[in-house]
Amino acid sequence: MNKDFHCYATYCAAILAGYSHEESAVIGYSSQMVDLCTRTMLSKLHAPQSAATTQLQLELMDARTDIIGLQDITRIWASFHFLPGDLYAQPKQKCSKKYLNKYRLICNPNSELIEKTVSLAKGKSEQAAGIAMHVLADTWAHRYFAGTPSLVINNINYHCFELVQSENGEVERKVNFRHNPSAPDDPEHSAYTNTVYYNNENSIMSLGHGRAGHLPDYCFVKYKYLPAWKQYEEIVKDNPADYLNAFCQMIYALKFLRGVNPSFERGKYDTEAAEPIMDDIRRILHTVQLDSTDDWRELGRKLSGHSLEEIDVDKIEKEYLDADDDKKDDTFLGKFIIGALAQKSMVTNQIFQSGNKLAGYSIEYSSKGFKGIRDFRKLLNRKESAKNE
Repeated sequence: MNKDFHCYATYCAAILAGYSHEESAVIGYSSQMVDLCTRTMLSKLHAPQSAATTQLQLELMDARTDIIGLQDITRIWASFHFLPGDLYAQPKQKCSKKYLNKYRLICNPNSELIEKTVSLAKGKSEQAAGIAMHVLADTWAHRYFAGTPSLVINNINYHCFELVQSENGEVERKVNFRHNPSAPDDPEHSAYTNTVYYNNENSIMSLGHGRAGHLPDYCFVKYKYLPAWKQYEEIVKDNPADYLNAFCQMIYALKFLRGVNPSFERGKYDTEAAEPIMDDIRRILHTVQLDSTDDWRELGRKLSGHSLEEIDVDKIEKEYLDADDDKKDDTFLGKFIIGALAQKSMVTNQIFQSGNKLAGYSIEYSSKGFKGIRDFRKLLNRKESAKNE
């Protein structure tokens, strides 16, 4: 998904869930920040680099693809963008342990991990809520792809067709993938930029949905392809339907975080809250355009009476830099960092506990004490402070 949904649609969902304009803005900005918070940014601010929630293309080009490098990549992308759907899944065919570990990282919505993700944000900051909403939304947009480099799992070959509406109903149009990142995607001719094919299982080119380009990120696209992990059985990916589910599930989840709903359960969507604006939502989701920001922003203004401005990253960075050391955790970015560290720690631990080492090792603080990366001591210190209050 792009900023149009992660920031502005999330803002709309928060308004419908009962948050104020100011609270909803923080939730929307925090959701978008997940796509902005890189090690490069954190290093510039002298902030904990382990809180990185994404990686720049230049960072990925320099990334190692040995086991240590792959674990680092997986911790970021599986935690925030490709939440595993079933850490104990069993493929139909016999396979190696290496393949099984990657297969179990395939993203899908309504998983046990999304329950843990939303519950983790309960009682925390709006920044934590925004992070959870980003992860939840991406489980719909990025389903069937994995947050670890894998040619077998993530590759899309020549059999990829966009399903478009015509006067004669739905017709197939072959997707023309190209590798020029400077050329804008051209939906009118189903021409989309993707990563270059590289015959290496662990190539960065096969991370997430890189081989599918931005097809999963556009709300209007409906397409089908043949993934190797599904024994080349055709998969149809209906983005408008999936994005609508994501929107209504965000409302339901945010009502849980506000305390309106007593629990968060998988497979539940608050369509009732969305019903008054359902025509607007469907219109936006089916409009063929590369950026729906203006439409979602206008819908947000209609709902709240306020206009949500663009996120001011410079202001966020300055607030963090200007804060005293003992006050940095109270800034927008400080609260975001705490939420990001908590989410990454939880997902990494769950992957490790399943017997899968692709996200690295995880140690239970309560039983073995702190033996991890120094950045994560923030979480332990906060737990200790809470106990003493």
